[in-house]
Amino acid sequence: MAYVTLSHSSKVSGIFDAVVSAVSVFFTAFGKAMMASSEARLQKAERLNAKSDEELAALGLRREDIPSYVFRDLMHL
Repeated sequence: MAYVTLSHSSKVSGIFDAVVSAVSVFFTAFGKAMMASSEARLQKAERLNAKSDEELAALGLRREDIPSYVFRDLMHL
């Protein structure tokens, strides 16, 4: 009877671990950047919403236009 044993090289395992770590760091940074952008947009919308209708009119905005104004670069409006 024959027995076959497979083992992974520690070098290959080390490279795999480094790649997984690099990918993890990238997606973590990407996620944090997306959250920061979303929070900044939300704060801008809240600041605009706190203005009176007259102040919004002076900016050329109506209250119902605030979301499309804040997200205009993402919604292609």
